[in-house]
Amino acid sequence: MPIHAQLLRHATETPDKPALVIDGHSLSYGELYVRAKAIYRFLQDLPRSNRRSLDLPGVEKLAALSLGNHIGFAEYFAAATAFPNACAVIDPMMPAERIERIIERLAPDVLIVDDDAGPSAEIARRLGIPVVAAGAEAFDLAAAEGEAELPADTDKIFLIGFTSGTTAEPKAYYRSREQWRRSLDRGRVVFELEDAPSTMCPGALAHGLALYALVEAFDAGATFHSIRKWDPGVVARTLSSRQVERLVAVPTHIAGIARAWAGEPALTSLRDVLSAGAKLDRNGVESMRRLFPKARIREYYGASEIGFMTVSTLVGSEIDFPIDRVGQAYPGVGISIRDPDENDVGTDVAGTIFVDSDLIADGYLWGDDGQAFRVTKAGATVGDLGELDADGMLRVIGRAGGMMISGGNNVYPAEVESALKVCPGVEDAVVFGLPDAYLGQRIVAVVSGETRDPKILADHCARMLSRYKIPKQFYHIEFWPMTSSGKISRGQVETSVISGDDLVLRLSA
Repeated sequence: MPIHAQLLRHATETPDKPALVIDGHSLSYGELYVRAKAIYRFLQDLPRSNRRSLDLPGVEKLAALSLGNHIGFAEYFAAATAFPNACAVIDPMMPAERIERIIERLAPDVLIVDDDAGPSAEIARRLGIPVVAAGAEAFDLAAAEGEAELPADTDKIFLIGFTSGTTAEPKAYYRSREQWRRSLDRGRVVFELEDAPSTMCPGALAHGLALYALVEAFDAGATFHSIRKWDPGVVARTLSSRQVERLVAVPTHIAGIARAWAGEPALTSLRDVLSAGAKLDRNGVESMRRLFPKARIREYYGASEIGFMTVSTLVGSEIDFPIDRVGQAYPGVGISIRDPDENDVGTDVAGTIFVDSDLIADGYLWGDDGQAFRVTKAGATVGDLGELDADGMLRVIGRAGGMMISGGNNVYPAEVESALKVCPGVEDAVVFGLPDAYLGQRIVAVVSGETRDPKILADHCARMLSRYKIPKQFYHIEFWPMTSSGKISRGQVETSVISGDDLVLRLSA
C-alpha cells in the first residue's frame, strides 16, 4: 500500500498499539509489520506466472486476495502492495462464474483465501494457480524480525479493483501509489485524522469504501475495527463500548445499526460519522442525530475510478450543508456540469458531472465499455448526472444509464427516490421503470417503513415532483436484499416486482 513508511514508523513508535480489531481478534502495529515482511519474502520467492498476459509495468508479483474481512487481510495487503508487487482484491461473495472470469484473466502468481475449500480456491487450483489459506501458512510468519524493511514506495501500480459498472462483466481498474498518497495527505486534513481516531467500518474490505478506510486508519496510526460478517447488533455493541471514535459506513449499514439499537441509550462516544455509497436523506440524518448526538455527520461523493469528488458536513459545523446536496468540491478537485457535446452549462442546469483532479485512476485493465468511466479534454466522468448551484454545491440526479423515459419525458430514479425518502413513515425507496405499451416505461416505486397507503405516497410525490414523475405503482418491502458492499440489491428488488414473489407487496393498481 502507499503508506509503508508510515507503517514502519507506527511499528517502531507504537508497536503494541492495535492496528486492526476484527470480531475481538486484534493485530498490533508491531505484529502487522513483522508478519507483512515475512509474507513479502514468501511472495518474492514464488515463481512468476507464465500465463499472465496483462501489461502491468513495474509489477513483479501479482497477488490476488479473496479473503473477506479476515484478520490476515491487512498482513497480506501490506506485503502484496510493497514495491515491486501489486494486489488484486476480489470479493469472495461474488458469483463463482464472475470470480472465475477475474482469476482467469488476472492469472495472479498466488491467490490468498480464507477458506481452502471455498469456490475461489477451487477455481484457482483448476486454473493451475497456487493457493494459500490465511492462518494456515506453511512458512514461518515470525521469522522476519531481523530482515530488511519493506521496500520504499514508488509511483507504480499497487492496486487492482473491480466494479460492475454498466455491464455484468467485472471491470478491472488500477491505481498507482501516488494517487492514493495525494488523497490520503488531503484526507488527513479534511477529516481531521491527525490524532488517529479509532475507526469502525463494518463494510466488506473487498470494496473501495472499507478498503480506503482501512488504509486511511493505518496511515494515521489509528486502530481500525471491523467484523467478519455484517451484524448490526454486534456493530452497535462495539460502538457502545467506547472503543470507537469514528464510524465510516454506507447509509443502509447506519440504518441497520439504528434499528438494532432502538430503545437503547444514545451512542455518545462517537465524534464523527462519515457516510458514502449513497445519498443520505433527511430521515436518515435525523435518525443519526438521535443515535449519535455528539457526532459530526459528514458524507462524501466519489467513485472508485475517480476518488473523492465532494465532501459535506450535514450536522456539526457552523453552517450545515443542504440535505439535497452532496457538498462542495474536495480539495484539489474541480467540478463542471456539461452537455452531450461536453460544453460547460454553468449553474442550475442539469448535465453530466465532469471532474478535473489528480486523484483519477489511470484506466481499466479490461471491461471498458465507454459508457461509464472515461477521460476526455473536459475531465473525467463516470456518467453521473447532476447540477451545481451558485455556491458550488453539487446535487446528484442519477446515473445516465438509469434514466427512464415515461410518456416521452426524462425521469431520473434518484430524484423520485429522494422525494419518497422524505415522506413521513418511509425509510428507504427504490424506483425503476418497467415496459409499458402506452408510456414506454411505467414508473414503479418500492418503499420500506410504516407508510403503506399508496394515496399518501402519491400525494406526497405530487407536492414535490412534476406529474409525469409520480410512480404509477407502489410496492412495500419489509427487508431489503443487500449486496456484499452493503447497498440495496436493486436488481433483485426489480426481479421480485416482475416475478410477483413474496419479497414485495403491491400497494396500488
